[in-house]
Amino acid sequence: MRIHTPNPLVKTVTFAIVHFTVAFAVGYALTGSVVVGGAIALVEPMANTVAFYLHEKVWARIAEPRARTASGVPIAQAAG
Repeated sequence: MRIHTPNPLVKTVTFAIVHFTVAFAVGYALTGSVVVGGAIALVEPMANTVAFYLHEKVWARIAEPRARTASGVPIAQAAG
């Protein structure tokens, strides 16, 4: 049975939308400035979005060898 896992890029985009919205709201609430809120909303989530995508890729690599080992196929045989 194959379990469907969402595409990391799709998860990244939806996360970015939420993050942009929250960052703008917090920036605007703290400063009262649409410009400052917008700047915060653009810079901070962009950096976090890239970090999140890379984080997902690292965890996928960590999980891959474990899945191969759990299947009973040694990693060296599975790779070759």
